[in-house]
Amino acid sequence: MELTETYTLPVPQQRAWEALNDTEILRASIPGCDSIEPDGENAYAVALSAAVGPVKARFKGRMELTEIDAPHTYTIVFEGQGGAAGFGKGRTHVTLEPEGDDTTKLTYTATAQVGGKLAQIGSRLVDGAARKLAGEFFRRFGEQLTGGGGEAQAESEDSGDTASPAGDGEAAAEGSGEEPKRKKSWTAWISKS
Repeated sequence: MELTETYTLPVPQQRAWEALNDTEILRASIPGCDSIEPDGENAYAVALSAAVGPVKARFKGRMELTEIDAPHTYTIVFEGQGGAAGFGKGRTHVTLEPEGDDTTKLTYTATAQVGGKLAQIGSRLVDGAARKLAGEFFRRFGEQLTGGGGEAQAESEDSGDTASPAGDGEAAAEGSGEEPKRKKSWTAWISKS
C-alpha cells in the first residue's frame, strides 16, 4: 500500500515541527493511541487499538525517526504486532514547507505492508482504513495545534481533490463507496484462531 497526501497546517513551520515531535500531542492526535513512550534515541514504543474493516486489535509496536533534517523533513520507520490480527510495518517520509508566515504545507508518502488476518481482508479495506486514520489524525492534530479552533486542510495528491479530513467515519465511508451499515466485529472469531 502507498499513500501520499498533503495538508495545510495553520501554524508556522517551526511550530509544526515541534508538535510532530511532541509525544503528548501525538498521543492525543493518533486515533486509538494508548501510549507513546521513548524507546532509545529518536525511537518510541507505541500501543494503540485500531479497527481495519472487520478486524479489531490492540497493536504494540515501535517507530523510529530517521533521516532527520529539522525543521524540514524526517522519515518514520514503523512496525507493529496485533496478535492474531496480524502485523503492519512500513515507512513514512514527512516534509514540511513554509507557506507564508503562519501556515505550513505538510506532505507525506507512506508505504506499508500488512500480514496475517489484516492481509486477508483485502487491500481496498486496508487502504480505506489507512486514509480514514490519516484524516482523523490530521483533524485532531490541527485541533491540538490551534487549541481546538482549527483543522488541517487536506489535499489528496492521488486524486487532486481538496477536502477536510473525515472525522465521523460515515463521511469517510460514503466517499470510499463502502457500506457503513455493517458493524459486526470479528473480534471473537480472531481470538478463537
